[in-house]
Amino acid sequence: MNDSTISLPWLVIRQDDNGNRYRVGRYATRAEAQKIADSLDSRGHKQLYWVERIGQGQSQGQAQAQAQNGDGTLN
Repeated sequence: MNDSTISLPWLVIRQDDNGNRYRVGRYATRAEAQKIADSLDSRGHKQLYWVERIGQGQSQGQAQAQAQNGDGTLN
């Protein structure tokens, strides 16, 4: 585990219409991450946004493999 994993354990994930998942950002607190997810969700697009904690129910590697940059590359 590296320092960024410890200090920024909360992810905002977006899923598009085709089921592709992307990591939108990493945040220090759940409240901060939820605020961003809610703001993006309120825009009315068809994408889904949610908050996950790194290591919650999956390994960090799985989270990285599932949550990609917008260009399809891993973060």
